[in-house]
Amino acid sequence: MSGSHGFSVSGYGPERTWLSRVTARDGLLRRLDWPILLSALALSLIGAVLVYSATRNRTELTGGDPYNFLLRHLLNTGIGIALMIGTIWLGHRNLRTAVPILYGVTVFLVLLVLTPLGATINGAHAWIVIGGGFTLQPSEFVKVTIILGMAMLLAARVDAGDRAHPGHRTVVQALGLAVIPIVIVLLMPDLGSVMVMAMIVLGVLLASGASNRWVFGLLGTGALGAIAVWQLNVLDEYQINRFAAFANPELDPAGVGYNTNQARIAIGSGGLSGMGLFKGSQTTGQFVPEQQTDFVFTVAGEELGFIGAGLILVLLGVLLWRACRIARETTELYGTIVAAGIIAWFAFQSFENIGMTLGIMPVAGLPLPFVSYGGSAMFAVWVAVGLLQSIRVQRPLSA
Repeated sequence: MSGSHGFSVSGYGPERTWLSRVTARDGLLRRLDWPILLSALALSLIGAVLVYSATRNRTELTGGDPYNFLLRHLLNTGIGIALMIGTIWLGHRNLRTAVPILYGVTVFLVLLVLTPLGATINGAHAWIVIGGGFTLQPSEFVKVTIILGMAMLLAARVDAGDRAHPGHRTVVQALGLAVIPIVIVLLMPDLGSVMVMAMIVLGVLLASGASNRWVFGLLGTGALGAIAVWQLNVLDEYQINRFAAFANPELDPAGVGYNTNQARIAIGSGGLSGMGLFKGSQTTGQFVPEQQTDFVFTVAGEELGFIGAGLILVLLGVLLWRACRIARETTELYGTIVAAGIIAWFAFQSFENIGMTLGIMPVAGLPLPFVSYGGSAMFAVWVAVGLLQSIRVQRPLSA
């Protein structure tokens, strides 16, 4: 019979307890994708060590407690895992019915950022200060709701058997759903998050089976939109300077190019095996700004070397590989689209974050999934893991 909380388990009578359903041969624990779960957990724990190394001497940040950021990172990870469990328990199919509510809440929250309640942190006006030292970045949760909302619209008639592919009208509705929060986030302006959301939209359209004309049209529109944003001076000066520094690395190395130059020095000095944990001169000397968040990969490169940095890449690769397998094996278009959106999100954000530390991508203020310090980002990626697990758990046993 079907489980009451979003996952189907066959062959159980009403006398079976929840624990027996979870531990049975075809139960929940046996149907989870453990490589994804263990990779995400390993990345979060590696991130805890790297965050501690980057902040333990930063008394102006820690308030004199060297374990401040370490404990907070672990707390964020614990809350994220709890959110993952809740997402699996609810199930991605049940969340499908709650998409209108989730969408309305996230749009409301990003609108609040544009009010006096919004706060500017590290140059980005993308936060809401909750109090007690806690902040919320609503744009992280917009990524999840865009995926769920577009998947709900694009898959509705296909999964019902009415159509083989989403129609043009449905695609327009799905794009309209995504455009509203993207425009609001752009007005903050949080260009990094907008870039990720654009890649999510592209990944979702590709997975939905929509006409290729929409994909090419979206790429063309994105190019024209980028030109318009640049010409209309929507971006803040610091964002324009970041692109200028990317185009010309020698431009103002002590100013706009400082972050990237110091990041490349840190990674380059690590060599094969690194300088040793807590022994990195760039990290200990606090030469790399925002090293616990946007530039956390530099700690791995300097202190753990190519081997340690490579391990992070391998873990991210395993996670993406297993997510691709889930997207391929699910029998419903809705699950395929949700998984594809998450893959596009994780893949692009990881590439952008690591690329900006190496100087091959512009600095965009994006965290490295699971590794960087940050509550909102950590919560969102673990919810995404919960969605992937739900898609796998709910697929037919023969799939």
